[in-house]
Amino acid sequence: MKEFFLTFTFRALWTPELIIVLAAVAFVYYWITVKKRHTFIGAEKISIKQKLCFLFGLLALYLGWGSPLYIAGHSIITIHMTQMVLAYFAAVPLFILSIPKWVLHTWVHKWTKKAYVTYQIVMSPVIGLIGFNALFSFYHIPMVFDSIMQSPILHSVYQIALFGTAWLMWWHMLAPLPSTNQLSDFRRIAYIFGNGILITPACALIIFAGSPLYETYTNPAVWSNVMAYCLPPGAELPAGLMNTAGGGFSFLDPHADQQLAGVVMKITQEFVYVTTIGYVFKQWLTKEKLQDGELTISDIPAHADHLKNR
Repeated sequence: MKEFFLTFTFRALWTPELIIVLAAVAFVYYWITVKKRHTFIGAEKISIKQKLCFLFGLLALYLGWGSPLYIAGHSIITIHMTQMVLAYFAAVPLFILSIPKWVLHTWVHKWTKKAYVTYQIVMSPVIGLIGFNALFSFYHIPMVFDSIMQSPILHSVYQIALFGTAWLMWWHMLAPLPSTNQLSDFRRIAYIFGNGILITPACALIIFAGSPLYETYTNPAVWSNVMAYCLPPGAELPAGLMNTAGGGFSFLDPHADQQLAGVVMKITQEFVYVTTIGYVFKQWLTKEKLQDGELTISDIPAHADHLKNR
């Protein structure tokens, strides 16, 4: 294992360019929510919870798109699938929850004012429902997967597309701006169930396939080609690592590794979605109590916006 990681440079292992990008994102977040907060109408100080959501979102995205897990994920599909969970089922909702409502209100107002029709199309719940799940399923078609993994540019573009569509999907599940939400609470819960159903075929394909599907993890020639762009220019993998797909790093045989990857994705996705349903149900119950007069807006200011915009 040590020899495997020593083959790669610091840049390949720790992805410093991603660290720089995430640091820039953190600076922008700080600048908007702290330094420029006074320029927003109705701006309140961001909470500790929002700060923690943002920090954990950054960490999840770094682990999902970079770090030594990026190298390991090219040899073990279970790690690769874990990275997808971190990037699209952890980082995205954490980022959405970390952004103050007064920032979101401003952004949405400017977007709808300049391009209302575009906003209506892009932010349609149908686009959010189908977009991510279609890209996720297409990605795991064996021929597509192996092709993307062997193309650094295509891989990066696909990651960004998955991130963008995941953001649209989570936007409708979390409804961070109730005043712009197009779904009732009941429909949001149904929406979450729909996402769980649409992602199932891809997971089932990975779990129940009778043999390994991806040459990236079974064909030494393909694996070597995939790993080539992780090395510095002109460098080559040691001959000992090129003889076996995965460089001998995998702790399971390819078929068992593939099945475990599918199980990890499906179980984690179910856990996250069930937690989100609980989050939606709590908001729904709070609004009903407000409407029935059991609570006052001052009792739960965090949920007041839901009642105001009913």
